[in-house]
Amino acid sequence: MSDPLILVVEDDRNLAKLLKYNLEKASYKCVLAESGEEALRLLADRAVDLVLLDVMLPGIDGFEVCRKLRQQQLHRELPIVLLTAKGEEIDKVLGFELGIDDYVVKPFSPRELNLRIRAILKRDRRGKQDVREVLVCDGLEVDIARHSVKLDGRDIVLTLMEFKLLAVLLKRRGHAQSRETLLSDVWDVDKTINTRTIDTHITRLREKLGETGKYIKTVRGLGYKLEESGESSEKR
Repeated sequence: MSDPLILVVEDDRNLAKLLKYNLEKASYKCVLAESGEEALRLLADRAVDLVLLDVMLPGIDGFEVCRKLRQQQLHRELPIVLLTAKGEEIDKVLGFELGIDDYVVKPFSPRELNLRIRAILKRDRRGKQDVREVLVCDGLEVDIARHSVKLDGRDIVLTLMEFKLLAVLLKRRGHAQSRETLLSDVWDVDKTINTRTIDTHITRLREKLGETGKYIKTVRGLGYKLEESGESSEKR
């Protein structure tokens, strides 16, 4: 099993570097983001095992980042640990209401942080072993937890965005989805971005799926849907 990848969202560069050093010393891989916006962009393009999230960030704060992540289907179960200088009960309550897994109040010891992260990742792996969601349709198999796709037994390499689109279309197969809905649910992008961006990702997804790509239908004037055909099922 590869070393877990942790996204550290912290605008204090010195603290971020210290966190990265201690995490890598504890055999974790680490990627840094200095703002909530940067964190969301990173998560749109790569999968991580846990997010270490500061509350006080420039732009959107940690609470808003957490809210946005929990609104996205593929990030609803992503482990999140809040790093905060606020120890008030209301902040802790708000964090847990938004779906965080744990919080650590600054200042904290690296050893304590490492123990908390280890406990969460261990619990998360155990949960994924107990409840494995696999979407299956006409030779296409999408393993949500493992972020893997197989077509007639062959591995298909998708970008994270393509994977999210495919998973959403599979879960809602037979139902038309507008471009706005797909962008909001899959990527949660800024509304000022041209929704035609989705067309590029759909085109690439169709190409990678070969003949199976024909089942992703364009709904004129609206968006896309995955056509129901043959045997389809969802298993856990």
